[in-house]
Amino acid sequence: MPRAAHRLGLSLLAAALLASTPLCADTIVLKNGRRIAASAVVEENGKVNYETSAGRLSLPLSIVDHVERGASGPSAPLLPLGIAPPPVILGDPDLAGDITRSAVHDGSVDREFIASLEATARHGRPEAAEHAAMAYHVAAQFELGRGDLEHALDDERTALSFAPEQLALLLNVANLHLRRSEYRQSLEYLQRARRVAPDSPEVPKLAGWAWYGLNKLDEAIAEWKRSLALHRDPDVQAALEKALRDTEEEATYKENESAHFTLRYSGGAEPALAREVLHTLEAHFSAISSELDFTPPAPIGVVLYTQEAFADITRAPGWVGALNDGRIRVPVQGLTSVSPELSRVLKHELTHSFLDQKTDRRCPTWLSEGLAQWMEGLRSGENAPELVRIYDAQQFAQLSALEGPWMRLNGDAAQYAYAWALANVEYIVQTDGMDDVTRILDRIAAGSPTAPALREVIRGDYGDLMESTVAYLRKTYIR
Repeated sequence: MPRAAHRLGLSLLAAALLASTPLCADTIVLKNGRRIAASAVVEENGKVNYETSAGRLSLPLSIVDHVERGASGPSAPLLPLGIAPPPVILGDPDLAGDITRSAVHDGSVDREFIASLEATARHGRPEAAEHAAMAYHVAAQFELGRGDLEHALDDERTALSFAPEQLALLLNVANLHLRRSEYRQSLEYLQRARRVAPDSPEVPKLAGWAWYGLNKLDEAIAEWKRSLALHRDPDVQAALEKALRDTEEEATYKENESAHFTLRYSGGAEPALAREVLHTLEAHFSAISSELDFTPPAPIGVVLYTQEAFADITRAPGWVGALNDGRIRVPVQGLTSVSPELSRVLKHELTHSFLDQKTDRRCPTWLSEGLAQWMEGLRSGENAPELVRIYDAQQFAQLSALEGPWMRLNGDAAQYAYAWALANVEYIVQTDGMDDVTRILDRIAAGSPTAPALREVIRGDYGDLMESTVAYLRKTYIR
């Protein structure tokens, strides 16, 4: 996620620009195969609401198969977490269909049916082990569809215990560990998968992302090259090209590390600055972990650039002052120690790392950016009058339009987006405490869309939140 390089005064023009600017290009795929290009796609109240050139439209959720989220520009995490390992296949497709229908039906997992298959398998019938594996895999896919990664992983590992040589199950378990940012555990299963299928392009594909998550670019590049030699894949090609740009820039960089961070910095930077950055990050890590009641399981990569190198590598808009695309990227040219502003930047970007790992990268941009600003110490005082005037004039953008990426916004629209995101998070925290924020995040992590998560926690929809936020701004800052 980006951090604005500076903040300007808000204007009604900024709101108007934002209201008319698509934040990302999504594709709604209907069950009949039709595809609809849209932006600001939000699932709410049994409908899928979206923006097109014709205005704000909606479709019944019952006719929508899925939504393909558009690329978010330079701020998108490198990890494409929608990776779909190959399906688990039984020799008899009719039997596989019967097991699938019996293992999950009426909106829940039939644990009694699965237990009966497991009991049969435990008594030694060879084909029964395959049936039990299939049933547990079906249960895992159901739990994954609900966003419950923990139970999905438990079921997939149990399935693997009945079919330890099944490549698809090994890849599924590795993929689930990747989604939980448990990169070393993912590599353990990928090593097993490589022994089973040494020529599978899927194994080095996933291994590359695991190594990237561990900030081991050389290993990631080697795996992706191996995968491409076996099968051409545009996702792998894009990831490889990005990693190669990083390694070319960082060839002369020095390295340092601490308990939770791996740091790379330009050879021209002061070693003392690098050490102080790590010390500052560790202090922020403890503070954010306490606030969010969460500790990221994976180490976090940090790169310190010159201003020119930052612009070349990230290719971010001019208003972006730092970036988190899986690694925290910060320009520090001219600094010899951690200034108060750099400390705030580091805390802002580190908050994004926490939220990415806590929610499996599902956190909407407005909530992520609002929390990042709150954590770095910003408050809404200077922007409150203008936000209230924009709201009263009915020239504001709906909060649902701020769920997607912001990298295509111009500078004025970005200023408005940041201010409105902070105001909403500030209202939630100041009214009901950080516990409400963590409950919202927990629901999003479990697969809930943002709007229902808000309703469950704060007993209101987006419109209610906006109205309450404006009332809070009036009471707190406007005399």
